[in-house]
Amino acid sequence: MHYLSHKTLGEKLPELEARLGVTFTDQDLLAKACVHTSYVNEHRDDGLASNERLEFLGDAVLELVTTDALYKQYPSNEEGELTAFRSALVKGENLAAVARDLGLGEFLLLSHGEEKSGGREKNYLLANMFESLIGALYLDRGYEVTREFIDRHILEHIGEIVEKGLYVDAKSHLQELTQEEKGLTPSYAVITEEGPDHNKVFTVGVYVGEELLAEGTGSSKQKAEQSAATNALQKRG
Repeated sequence: MHYLSHKTLGEKLPELEARLGVTFTDQDLLAKACVHTSYVNEHRDDGLASNERLEFLGDAVLELVTTDALYKQYPSNEEGELTAFRSALVKGENLAAVARDLGLGEFLLLSHGEEKSGGREKNYLLANMFESLIGALYLDRGYEVTREFIDRHILEHIGEIVEKGLYVDAKSHLQELTQEEKGLTPSYAVITEEGPDHNKVFTVGVYVGEELLAEGTGSSKQKAEQSAATNALQKRG
């Protein structure tokens, strides 16, 4: 696809609304949800704001809607289990998978460098954009429309997550398997650390002995470790 700019993004917003299944009254809010900080840094004279504030809001709205739904849907489950269910639903890999299914990456405004490095397919960028869109939708259309959107795209997966035990902590599960099969405990090491202090992205590798099982990314070392463990488990099938 051709390089996307904030001037050409406007033409694509109706298509984005169609993908999301929602209509915005304030198109500027929808556009802002698509602006990655790398694009802002590359176009400082254009007076643009990144989607980070919307992401901050969207993260909180997503957590509230998800918590509310789980509380009502699973009245006999304890807090610890509900927390595990919620973590599985709102983790970065899950949000990125939904964003990828909707083809949201093609609407991201990225710097040329981020574009060349495959930013449109990076899990953490897609997850952040999805949360930004939730924040924008909440401001534009209110709680109920946003709740319906989250129900349609996120909460529909809860049955599968609970039935298949996908909420089990990935690091604990991987440790059990590797100790059982090889008598070894997995270790984690940071491979790369990118971005400013307020918006770090960590890439972590999980190893058994000298063997690299998988890598994972996240906004903290803990999240990157969970991502790496999840990816290692997925590789095992």
